[in-house]
Amino acid sequence: MNAAPDASVRASEELDADVTIVGAGPVGLVLGMQLAQRGRSVVILEQWPGAYSLPRAVHFDHEVGRIFQSCGVGDEVRAVSEPAEVYEWRNAEGTTLLRFGRVGTARSGWPFSSMFCQPEVEAQLESRARSLPFLDVRRGVRVDGIDQRDDHVVVDHASVEIGADGQLLGRSAGTVRTSYAVGCDGANSTVRDLLGVTMDDRGFFYDWLIVDVILDERRVFDPINLQICDPRRPTTAVSGGPGRRRWEFMRLPDERLEELGDESTAWKLLAPWDVHPGNARLERHAVYTFAARVADAWQVGRTFLAGDAAHQMPPFAGQGMCAGIRDAANLAWKLDLVLTGRAATELLATYDEERRPNAIAAVEFSIELGKVICVADPTEAKARDDAMAAAVTDEVSEVAELPGIASGLVHAESTRAGELFPQGDLGGRWFDDVHGAGWRLVTIDPDAADLDSSPVDWFDSIGGTVVDVRGTAPDLAAWFVANDVRWALQRPDFYLYGTAVDVVGAAKLVDDLRRRLAPRLP
Repeated sequence: MNAAPDASVRASEELDADVTIVGAGPVGLVLGMQLAQRGRSVVILEQWPGAYSLPRAVHFDHEVGRIFQSCGVGDEVRAVSEPAEVYEWRNAEGTTLLRFGRVGTARSGWPFSSMFCQPEVEAQLESRARSLPFLDVRRGVRVDGIDQRDDHVVVDHASVEIGADGQLLGRSAGTVRTSYAVGCDGANSTVRDLLGVTMDDRGFFYDWLIVDVILDERRVFDPINLQICDPRRPTTAVSGGPGRRRWEFMRLPDERLEELGDESTAWKLLAPWDVHPGNARLERHAVYTFAARVADAWQVGRTFLAGDAAHQMPPFAGQGMCAGIRDAANLAWKLDLVLTGRAATELLATYDEERRPNAIAAVEFSIELGKVICVADPTEAKARDDAMAAAVTDEVSEVAELPGIASGLVHAESTRAGELFPQGDLGGRWFDDVHGAGWRLVTIDPDAADLDSSPVDWFDSIGGTVVDVRGTAPDLAAWFVANDVRWALQRPDFYLYGTAVDVVGAAKLVDDLRRRLAPRLP
C-alpha cells in the first residue's frame, strides 16, 4: 500500500471530505478504500442501515481479485471463494454444446474465474473500510440533492432512525461539502437521476427466477458451472461460493410472474436436481428482469457514476460487479492525483474514455451469450444445438479477454500499452504484496542504475517506484523477454502506460507521463 500523505494534502478546512461516495456496495467500498489508502478523506453514504444479507453477484475474475488484494483483503477473499475454471453448456438431452473458460492462474496472480457469496465478501470489504483512517462509512443516510459548485459539490442527505419494530423514530437533514462526488448506488441510482443522466437501453429484457440454496451436505458438482440450453426452460446451475449453489430459471412466455416467484415453484424446479426441503434450505428466491443499459454520461461536472449506476448487463458473462470494480480502480488514483495537485483536472475525463469501451464490450458479450441461451423455440434451439455440438472438441475453448485501454492515459505507440501487466511471483510472495499497488517502473535492464535521476525524482513525487526484478521474478522476466522489452511502466490500476527497450527509452516514457499528467508544464 502507498503511505498516506500528511494532512496538508487532504481535504481543505472548508470541506467535509475530498470525495463523497453514494452507495456502500462492493464498488463504493472499493473506491473508498482505494482513496483512503492514498490518504484522501472519504465519506460513504448508504441508505440502508445494514448490509444486504442475501446473495447477489457470485462471480469475479482475476483482475478483480487483484484489485481486492490491493485493498488489503486478498487473503480474506481467497478464503471465501472457489475457482471455477470451466463453464459448460449442454442441451436438453445432455449433449455438450460448449466448454469454455481458462485453466490455471491468470497473469493477475488469481484464478481466471472465482465464485463467491457476496455478503461474505462485502463483510470483509466493509470491515477493512471501517478500519482505515480518513474513511467514514455512514449507514441509514439517503441522498436527496446534488448541488454542483465551481470548486466543490454539496451533497444533501437525510438520516433516518428506525426502531426495533420498524417504526420511524427520527429524521434529520444534513449536507456533506466535498471536492468530488461519485454515485455507486446501483441500477436505480438516485445520483444518476439527480444529475439528469439518461440511459442507452440495448433492448434486451428477460425475466429469470434466481434461487440460492445452501445444501445440508456438501456435494461435488461437475462441471462446477453449467448452462442448460433447454427451450422448455433455459436453466443456469452454478456455484454460489463454497457451500452454496445457485440455480437460475428463465420465465416462459405464458408464465405469470406471481407463479414463478412463489416458493413452491422454486422447490418444484429444483426437484430434478435432488434438491428439496429435506436436504437443503432456500437462502433466496426472487424474480429479476435482466437488462442491458449504459449511462449516456459518466461524469457531470464534479460528480461521477460507477458500477450499476453507469452500466447494467445480463449475468451470463459474470461481469456486472467486475465492471464496477474496474471503474473504482480506474477512478480512484486519478481523483487522488488531481486532488493533490499532481495532475491537471483534464485527467478525470479519461475515466469515461477508458472505462466505457470495456464496459460496453462486457454488456455486448453478455447480450450475445443471452441470445444463445434464451431460446424458447424448439426448432430454433435444434438448429443452434446442431451447429454448436458439431464444433465441440475435447479442449476447453478460451474466452477472449475484454479489451484493454485503447485511448486515454496510455502511450499508444508503445508495445503492450493499455494491457494488464502481470503480477509476478517473487519466491512465494506476490509482486503487489511486496511492492504495493501504485505507479511502478519495472525492469530487467542490467543498465537500470544508469537511469537519470530527474525522471526518477518526479516519478517518486506521484508515488512511483522503480523496481528491478532481475533474479527475483522468473515469470516477469519471461514476460519481458517474450515481448522484447526491458522496461514496463505500470499504472496504479495495473494497466501498462507503456514499455521501453533501454534506459533512454524508459526516461522518455516517464517524461511523457509527466507531460500528460500536467499538460501546462513547458
